[in-house]
Amino acid sequence: MTVQIAPDRIDAVSTTRKHKINISPSAQRTLGLTAVVAAVCGGLYGYDTGIISGALLLITRDFHLSSTQQEMVASAILLGAVIGALATGWVSERIGRRPTMTIVSGVFVIGALACAFAPDVTALIVARIFLGLAVGGSTQVVPMYISELAPQDKRGRMVTTFNIAIGFGILLANIIGLFGRDAWGWRVMVGLAAAPAFFVFCASFLLPRSPRWAAENLGIHRAMDELARVRTSEKAVRREAKHIQEAAEWVKPQNRGWRGLGQPWVRPALVAALGVAFFTQCGGLEMMIYYAPTFLRQANFGDSSALLASLGVAITYCIVTILGSRIVDRVGRRRLMLILEPASALSLIGLGVTFLMHPAAGSIGAYMTVVFLILFMIFNSGGIQICGWLLGSEMFPLSMRGQATALHAATLWGADLLVTGTALSLVQWISLGGTMWVYAGVNIAAALFVMAFVPETSGASLEDIEAALHDGTFKPTRGRTVIATAAD
Repeated sequence: MTVQIAPDRIDAVSTTRKHKINISPSAQRTLGLTAVVAAVCGGLYGYDTGIISGALLLITRDFHLSSTQQEMVASAILLGAVIGALATGWVSERIGRRPTMTIVSGVFVIGALACAFAPDVTALIVARIFLGLAVGGSTQVVPMYISELAPQDKRGRMVTTFNIAIGFGILLANIIGLFGRDAWGWRVMVGLAAAPAFFVFCASFLLPRSPRWAAENLGIHRAMDELARVRTSEKAVRREAKHIQEAAEWVKPQNRGWRGLGQPWVRPALVAALGVAFFTQCGGLEMMIYYAPTFLRQANFGDSSALLASLGVAITYCIVTILGSRIVDRVGRRRLMLILEPASALSLIGLGVTFLMHPAAGSIGAYMTVVFLILFMIFNSGGIQICGWLLGSEMFPLSMRGQATALHAATLWGADLLVTGTALSLVQWISLGGTMWVYAGVNIAAALFVMAFVPETSGASLEDIEAALHDGTFKPTRGRTVIATAAD
């Protein structure tokens, strides 16, 4: 249930001008700490989902897993993530974004340790479902919290810090999977995530509340106080508080929470954000992260070669995500996806051809397999992977943002669960090459969807986007920016 703004909490704009503002001298450091915490949360997500790539070979050997059991171990975390995303949406509305992050980080600690000490495959699956609650919860609350806290000209870069950290987490997981699996074993590999999760738990107590949540639940003056902790000028605080308040004054009871998501004026944002979320996960990148060593071993690569190639995939993901985050605000979300999604499809078509050739180890065909795999990672991780998480954090109105981002995160994880839980079965049914062609078709469909339904939100504040939804101007266009920024 969303807490409604009491009439006495909606102050007139004139009173915001009278409220005393004390700009914190450590505003930049506080904003920086927030970015660090977001990055560690993203790294935990990347590590906890990526570590299974190298650990699965060891777990399969220790527990004598069938292919179905391998799918269950890999996808168990995703089932938990769907549940965690939906539950965290309710929690973040009730108690706020920052306290929710504290709870999520605590679940991360317990879940990682539970996986490390699992005595059998059943206990491991249950522990990974529990860990998934934190993974899904973090993907719901962290991008939303950063989006509501960041200045609008830095929002894209700060939110995609979460994506960059996902890449670093996956890279670290692959490095450990390649070099630490024999020395440490899979239990140490999965248990290492508890340490950074404990750091987030402690650091979260030092962070400000979301100004948007504070405005809706504690009053506009409290929101201004929170803004003063992360803004460097009084003028910026007053201007942003004015826009937040104006957006709040549009809100009617029927536009709140889950009920608000059914309103016709919200539907364009819902279709755009959830559609991109679906294609983000169903385009094949997560499948490559989880199963790249397994696929490459089926394509005549040895265990070490398969893990080394998987490490190359993780390095590519990490580097390209960094580059993508640097340009997403300048190039734009829509344009980036429209350029790179067709290229993703072409690389998957090439990968499917090389898999069908069954190249011998060390042959030109084997090298081309790795080349097409790396190209796919470049095009997919540099475009829709960055925008998929970002759009869900910025497209929805404040009065229903908690529920909407929960639905968005659940869509991401539900699609990921669908792919991960069926990938090996699909390979057995239509071959490895045919599977790549199926995902090539998904990437083509993604490009067509973006062209038809996704407008450009780069450069617009959260309140500008909400105003565009109210005005009916939230529409795709060939222009760079379709949402006019609010006047000062």
